[in-house]
Amino acid sequence: MSLPAPAPASAPLEAALADGILRLTLDDPARRNALSTTMMAALRAAVDTAGDDPQVKVVVIAARGPAFSAGHDLKELTARRADADGGRAFFTATFEACAGLMTAIVRSPKPVIAEVGGVATAAGCQLVAACDLAVASEAATFATPGVAIGLFCSTPMVALSRNLARKHAMEMLLTGDAISATEAWRMGLVNRVVAPAALAPETEALARKIAARSALTLKIGKEAFYAQAETTLDEAYALTARVMVENLLARDAEEGIAAFLGKRAPVWEGR
Repeated sequence: MSLPAPAPASAPLEAALADGILRLTLDDPARRNALSTTMMAALRAAVDTAGDDPQVKVVVIAARGPAFSAGHDLKELTARRADADGGRAFFTATFEACAGLMTAIVRSPKPVIAEVGGVATAAGCQLVAACDLAVASEAATFATPGVAIGLFCSTPMVALSRNLARKHAMEMLLTGDAISATEAWRMGLVNRVVAPAALAPETEALARKIAARSALTLKIGKEAFYAQAETTLDEAYALTARVMVENLLARDAEEGIAAFLGKRAPVWEGR
């Protein structure tokens, strides 16, 4: 079951492309940037489109207001309990859409960076974990608090358990307690923690550094990273050896090596 895509005018998402960096800003601060069906559809569409757009080198997911995202829209979910089936079909479609969004981020050929300035809870924390990288403000906090309201954060658990050590993930899931940005960095949920005023500039600098690399090389590397992570040691080495060979035969690898040996800047062609 799939949810219909919203009309562009209704999407609580702002998109801006500059110098190869696509900045997607969750823009529903009144609802703490909840991952409503509309928000998820808009974000999924933007991520999918970015993956096919050669002008986009890196995607940044940010948010307006004091919350990065409070997770699923509980009011939206609760309202559907009045449906004839008690909400089952809508709940199923909602979590299928959420899984589709998170896997689209992981499978996108473009690196995706979360810029977290405030609270990221439940599916909002899942969104951070699904991104390839994350930069957080010192003011940011993270939690999977579903256990406190009788709704275990089972789908956020998928992304969380793939970022954190198991016992760290289980503590967050079983207690529902919020952790600071510094603690999130210690656990491996975020890459960097900076002062609030430095959040956007730090994210921009990181995105620009990555955007300067070969788009083809980034695509090859990101795909291989996630593929090998789900295999055995022998399978991982076999897979990545094949990837290295194909990568080495690409024009950008030939150019990059020649540029390095010739002590000059490479000229990427994405092939």
